[in-house]
Amino acid sequence: MRAIHIANEKKRDAEVGFEALPKQETVAMVLPDGREKTNVKFVKSLANLELLKEQHGGDLVKVGEALIAGDPEIDMEQTGRFVQKTHRLWMTADNKIAYRVNFVQVVHNPDGSEKERREFAKVQANIKDEDIPVQWTGRLMPIAETIRKLVFTKSYQIRHTSGLTYDFLYEMAKELCEKKSFMLVGAGKKGNEPLRLTDGGEPYRGFLEGRINGDKYCLILHLSNLELKTLPTDTAGRVDT
Repeated sequence: MRAIHIANEKKRDAEVGFEALPKQETVAMVLPDGREKTNVKFVKSLANLELLKEQHGGDLVKVGEALIAGDPEIDMEQTGRFVQKTHRLWMTADNKIAYRVNFVQVVHNPDGSEKERREFAKVQANIKDEDIPVQWTGRLMPIAETIRKLVFTKSYQIRHTSGLTYDFLYEMAKELCEKKSFMLVGAGKKGNEPLRLTDGGEPYRGFLEGRINGDKYCLILHLSNLELKTLPTDTAGRVDT
């Protein structure tokens, strides 16, 4: 379970857990004999056209003849082999492993041409800062109105890790449940910065929702980076295109 450092309305903070609960499938996929399916990874092919061209002097005709006469693109030792664990590797233009990679950000003009290149800035995650927690902004947003204005792309359940954090989160959920509103939360000293869950990750606006049932609670962090807008219409009510 991942951790998030969060503060409540009274500026009291704690480090608690959060996780995305997987959706339970209503339909189970099984094999013809009723057994459960098992996903596996295997090597499909190691074919590389540039390597084949190099082996045959760059002549595509000779490459084609080699493909007809035999199977030079198939590695009999590797093709079809089951893979347990994989790692992502960056390759150079000559198909060799690159051990040092510098990322750059390419900016394009409206016509698609390259405008400039600059060093890629990887912004750090900000939901687990030891000194600055994710803060309540004090801005309550009615649930019925907010769900018609925003698209929630991700949702996480915030969970307690001890008896003290249970009381801490329960009170937050209770307050939001009673007010039937989302609470806008943000990072940074002023709470006005977007949330980033991972280093270099997408920035999101965060909205807390609370639900309670007796002594049980559910505190949900909704993330959004999309806003719904009304399409413009003409005087007759038709949508302008």
